[in-house]
Amino acid sequence: MSNSNPLLQAKQISIGYTHKKGTNLIAADINLTLEKGKLVSLIGANGIGKSTLLRTLTAIQKPISGTVSLNGKDIHHMNALTLAQNLSVVLTEKLPPSNLSVFELVALGRQPYTNWIGTLSEEDIKKVNDALTLTQIEHLATKRHFEISDGQLQKVLVARALAQDTPLIILDEPTTHLDLLHKVALFKLLKKLSNETQKCILFSTHDIDLAIQLSDEMIIMTPETIVQDQPCNLISKGVFATLFKDEHILFDAEKGRFIFS
Repeated sequence: MSNSNPLLQAKQISIGYTHKKGTNLIAADINLTLEKGKLVSLIGANGIGKSTLLRTLTAIQKPISGTVSLNGKDIHHMNALTLAQNLSVVLTEKLPPSNLSVFELVALGRQPYTNWIGTLSEEDIKKVNDALTLTQIEHLATKRHFEISDGQLQKVLVARALAQDTPLIILDEPTTHLDLLHKVALFKLLKKLSNETQKCILFSTHDIDLAIQLSDEMIIMTPETIVQDQPCNLISKGVFATLFKDEHILFDAEKGRFIFS
């Protein structure tokens, strides 16, 4: 966390939901820092609040207290256009039925920059083609999005976020419906992109062993605390041992992975 000029900073935020009967607090006193060129994974047991945290960091919902700032500005005071030029979000959405080609789907990432008719300039087309090249899906450009596999579609959604050309990309569970081969491929792609483009990429995942191997930093959510650090430091501090309250799931610190007894 050496960078004195972080991309995104969450200071003392509490996350949850406010409703008529009061406040449903999910986690409190969270401090996080996201820096350029880093691949950061978010890990925690089911129902711990990973999606709520991501929704709060992306201004979809407000923190109960504390501030989230992007490039030094409060994210909840930014207008939608400024936000869309600084932050792209890939949620686990099912795409609406449409006839869009892969190229057109990726081109939707250019919406924050196009005029109101949505005409693509030469610059827009270049950004879309660059995104297709970076994600290695140029050969799919003319295919309809319903003609491609889940693994390919996930790459298309990453390409759309790249075409949006924001310094920060946040993905919610991008590997959920993928087999192991495609999970590894997507993880490696995200790692390569954060290195080559110097964007910061934050993603939540259940694939903890892969995340340990490939992330620059990890954010670990447990019922007691939320910590952010490099995987090797988290291993030596014994943080992974506290992740699951189950005597049959153990963390082997020497191997750096979970084992089942």
